[in-house]
This record gives sequence, C-alpha cells and structure tokens, in this order.
Amino acid sequence: MTYLDFEKPIQELENELNKLKEVQKKSKVPLDDKIEELNKLIENKIREIYSNLTAWQRVQVSRHPERPYTLAYAEYITNGTFMELHGDRCVADDKAMVGGFGKIEGQTFMIIGQQKGINTKMRQIRRFGMANPDGYRKALRLMKLAEKFNKPIVTFIDTPGAYPGLEAEERGQGEAIARNLYEMAQLKVPVICFIIGEGASGGALGIGVGDRVYMLENTWYSVISPESCSSILWRSWEHKEKAAEALKLTAKDMFEHGLIDGIIPEPLGGAHRNPQQAFENVKKVILESYQELKKIDPQTLVEKRIQKFVSMGEVEALDVNEIHNEILND
Repeated sequence: MTYLDFEKPIQELENELNKLKEVQKKSKVPLDDKIEELNKLIENKIREIYSNLTAWQRVQVSRHPERPYTLAYAEYITNGTFMELHGDRCVADDKAMVGGFGKIEGQTFMIIGQQKGINTKMRQIRRFGMANPDGYRKALRLMKLAEKFNKPIVTFIDTPGAYPGLEAEERGQGEAIARNLYEMAQLKVPVICFIIGEGASGGALGIGVGDRVYMLENTWYSVISPESCSSILWRSWEHKEKAAEALKLTAKDMFEHGLIDGIIPEPLGGAHRNPQQAFENVKKVILESYQELKKIDPQTLVEKRIQKFVSMGEVEALDVNEIHNEILND
C-alpha cells in the first residue's frame, strides 16, 4: 500500500496491526480482541482524516498510483464483456485513449476513457493518460459508431491534460478537441460522463460533453492543474495548495456551481482501498442515468444537452461606448 503524506497516522496504525498479526501467527497467542480494537481505531482514523480533506489533498488522492483506471472500470462493470476497439482510421492508435463496446446488465454501451497505465512502462506507452489528436479522433470515431447503432455512451475522464508535445500540435490538437465538443453536443444517443481521477483542461473536456456528468468524491475538474496555476501566478510550484483552494476544483465545488450533475461517494479511504465498491457505485449510477435518458427522444436529448452547457456561467453584455469612455477618462 502506498501512503500519501497526510496518511502517515494511518500508516503507523496499520504497521502496528501487521506486527500484531505476525506475532499472533508465530506465537499462536490469541490476540483477536486487540486486532479487532486496532482495526476499529484504524477505521476511525481514516474516517477522521478523509472527512476533512483539503482541495490539495483530494488532488493527491485522485493521483494515487493504486487508484483504478478506465480499463479496470470497463472490465468490471461489463463483467468481462468489454471489447476494445483501436485506431482513428487516420494516423495511429493512441494508447492513452481506450474505448470499445461492453454489456452492462444486458445493455450494450460504448465505453471510452483515458488510461494512465498501471506500471512505469505502461505509463510511458500511454503517456500518463495524455492523449494525442489521434486519441480524440479515435474517441469521436467510436462515439459516431455508437450513434450509428443507437448505443448509449459512457466516458471515463482521468487525465492531467491533452498531450503537449510538438507532434500533437502539428497534427491539430486544438482542432481535434474542438471537433469533439461540437460533435458530442449533437450525438443522438445518451452520453454519461464520469471524472474518475484527474479532469484537467481541454484534455478532459474533449470527452466530457454529456447529458449527465458525475464526479467521484475524491477527484478534481479544472481548466488548469494547481501546480501549473501556481507556476503562472507565483512563478513557483510552492503555492499549489493555495492554488487548489482558489480554483474551486473539487467535486463539491463543481456541484455547488452547477457544473456537474452529482457526486459519487467513494469507499472509506478512497477508491484505491476498495476498487470493487467504487466500480459498483459507478455502475449503479450508469444504469439509473440510462433509465432516465432513454425515455427522451433524440432531438430533445440534443437540445437539452446543448442548453445544459450553454447555460453554464454568467454572461453580461457590455456597452462598447461606455468602455471606450472609461478608457479615455483613465
């Protein structure tokens, strides 16, 4: 188990628990009562810590190396029926973006998401979930395929952003993401989106235009990461905690501002401590959302989706002459 810096008290208690179990195993001395007492103490400590997480600490949890990624969700919720599809039919098969068909309780879904990689080698191959334009074009190809066969779409968002390399810009990174926003808004099938880890910038939004958008409890969604925000405003990463608070990037903040439709609770201590429970929580929301959305006719579905995103934020019309006069007066 990998422990985050604020989890040190939990680590100490669990180390003590492991030693106690080892003593019981070697000495055959019954220590069940003490073990049970220590288990309760650990549970209380986890609950105490996780009920008071700061924005930066939630960012850390969202990046936990043992946190389940897209393919883990896809395999579990489809009971092993997930069939991955490859390629954008243009340039390449981007390993940072995965997608394919799978059945959930008898209903076929198109499942698409970013995959970070479960070890060092795979993280390099998948570029830590940062997709090239090829990845976004592959995602769009799969979405249009789902629309053709009238299958609902589920997307799992977990990326620190679109890949910032030179080759990505040369192949039209901005255009690929913009095209996805335009096309996703007009898909005539239900689209349900989940932020399961990091949701950064256009890299996240490129597969994030849906009829329902949900965030897991310990995830974040923002135009920029706390570190990048800190480096721009303070010329240093040292203020990342302050930046995280100012960005209002947690699930609670997003829900209060009406930018997402709901928050999915995680198991005590985060999704990495009990992935199966996290999978079940997400699966339940997928099925409930689909039952609601399938009753809406395609044209109305598109209109509601467009209105959902158009209505976000506040727009104020300014008088150009007034602005001009203010500039002259200054």
